[in-house]
Amino acid sequence: MAIDDVVIGALPDEVTFLAALLGAWYGSGHGGYPTMDDFDYGESMTFDHVGDAFLLYSQRSWLVSDGSPLHFERGFLRPGASQDSVELTLAHPLGLTEVSEGTFVDGEMSLTSRHVGRTRTGMGVVSLNRRYRLDGDRLTYELEMQTDDVAMTSHLVGGLHRVVS
Repeated sequence: MAIDDVVIGALPDEVTFLAALLGAWYGSGHGGYPTMDDFDYGESMTFDHVGDAFLLYSQRSWLVSDGSPLHFERGFLRPGASQDSVELTLAHPLGLTEVSEGTFVDGEMSLTSRHVGRTRTGMGVVSLNRRYRLDGDRLTYELEMQTDDVAMTSHLVGGLHRVVS
């Protein structure tokens, strides 16, 4: 059987509470951190499904100033242990993996990392907090980060519009 022959089923009941996130999103944001200069970036984000009890998540960003690649994330958003709870597992090209848990209620998703894994040369990230707000076809978010050298502080603020549902 070829990959093109795989039939994607309907969204499973376990993840219907996440259905409003499905689609391709495009937008921009602003970043900064005590150890780096502020920067503006463009971004695309996709939430998709394959008929199983999780959503696929993909993110990429680039510097507005010259279009050069900035960051990528790939992972899965899945239901948690209780109603309205979610789990996010991500891989980052910075030598990091992230396991976060939180809630998705009334269009707001709040996630806190429970574990950040690092390779020997991975970035010194210790913890992350993510907050997303969904309002129709607009998705805004804030990301806070803690590293080995800097306490939890704001890192990214962005806004996206759904371009494909």
